[in-house]
Amino acid sequence: MKFREDSEHSSRRDFLMRSANGFGAMALSSLLARDAFASMGEKPQKSVNPLAPKPPHFPARAKSVIFLFMVGGPSHLETFDPKPALDRLHGQKMPPSFGEVKSQFVKAGTPLMGSAWKFRKYGQSGIEVSDLYPHLAGCVDDLAIIRSCYTDSFVHAPAMYQMMSGRILAAHPSLGSWVTYGLGSESENLPAYCVMTQPQGLPEGGSPMWGAGYLPAIHQGTVLRNGSKPILHLDPPKEIGQNQQRQMLDYLNRMNSMNLKEGDSELSARISSYDLAWRMQQHAPEAVDLGKESKATRTLYGLDDPDTAEFGTRCLLARRLVERGVRFVLLFSGGGPVSVQWDAHDNVKSNHEQMCRWTDKPVAALIKDLKGRGLLDSTLVIWGSEFGRTPVSENGKGRDHNPTAFSMWMAGGGVKGGQVIGQTDEIGVKTVGERYHPRDIHATMLQLLGLDQMSLTFLHNGRNERLTDFGGRVIESVFS
Repeated sequence: MKFREDSEHSSRRDFLMRSANGFGAMALSSLLARDAFASMGEKPQKSVNPLAPKPPHFPARAKSVIFLFMVGGPSHLETFDPKPALDRLHGQKMPPSFGEVKSQFVKAGTPLMGSAWKFRKYGQSGIEVSDLYPHLAGCVDDLAIIRSCYTDSFVHAPAMYQMMSGRILAAHPSLGSWVTYGLGSESENLPAYCVMTQPQGLPEGGSPMWGAGYLPAIHQGTVLRNGSKPILHLDPPKEIGQNQQRQMLDYLNRMNSMNLKEGDSELSARISSYDLAWRMQQHAPEAVDLGKESKATRTLYGLDDPDTAEFGTRCLLARRLVERGVRFVLLFSGGGPVSVQWDAHDNVKSNHEQMCRWTDKPVAALIKDLKGRGLLDSTLVIWGSEFGRTPVSENGKGRDHNPTAFSMWMAGGGVKGGQVIGQTDEIGVKTVGERYHPRDIHATMLQLLGLDQMSLTFLHNGRNERLTDFGGRVIESVFS
């Protein structure tokens, strides 16, 4: 098949629109969504693949990240932060000595509410975990639980943006974008940054939670669909064979190269993305084929149980992706209607029973499976959300948003498991002592990946931007 190379009669965009079907919608979606990339620096090299592996600033403890984001704000008081004093004060008004509750809907004088679940000690570390997590509790010796997290907003979307980008406003680069910008990818055949949302809908923060912001668009997250085909359009159109499609791609690259100027990182990144789309057609089907997993592995993740099959499928896919060199995987629990989020305003007991029933076994399976395959040492697993919940009740059985205290945990690459870091007051309304902002979580993540938070910069509007802005505090006690 021959194509005219007369630029007066054929444009790259027209050609792409005619031939894009079958290139791999995942890699092309970001290109069609935004026509121009931001500059990658002052003197980028010609035709450099922006996703080529880059050396870390110093020896890394982890190579990849799986971030498990619990949408809506799980209650730390029902999961990882036991409060016997709160149970004793159940039904009473909050003592003035604890200050005021910074929340959205709770009124003054609302009574305290104890946890509906017991906490028990697990593992050699003896860390207390709620009965909501019978499976994850068995992994407690691998977890570093951070009980003194806080954020700056009690509104979902801004708090989500802050947890995922360091800022409460949208349009800033997300965690995965910064990581792939700093390290590139170890996979030539899959996107560097993959995102898996809940089938019922997106989190309230939407796509900015995995967007590239002012970084080149090639660093934005690629969303995998739910269902039997996470990736659409991997097969070439029936009327076009692989050889013809390769010719089309080569022609498109030649047209781009004719217009490539020194320092044109936008076009260079575009060429690299087209090549990635071609390679994905050959390799992505195998990566997302869970039928290749053993029955024992599928059972471990709960794929044989209707309650755990959906989230378990995504956790298993996350393992397969990092196993094949994907740098960052963002996996959401919660999204769409409030009834399938962790946002327990009406009834924390029924809400958390449901959400933990769906996620407990798959998350524990992910840790066990990574560990059993020797991948946990190189994979940083982070569990967290946008904020916690109040110790006072809302509507009698629920809990309101609480940005002044919540729990997160890390496991895997370079993390010292079996420990609790930080604490909240006796009833869990606020942090006491050392407290950790999203910037500190981000700085710690970058440190584990071998990236210096102050050196990882991007020139935007005349300012060197950073994920942690003026700098976060690395949580040294996390490190093994």
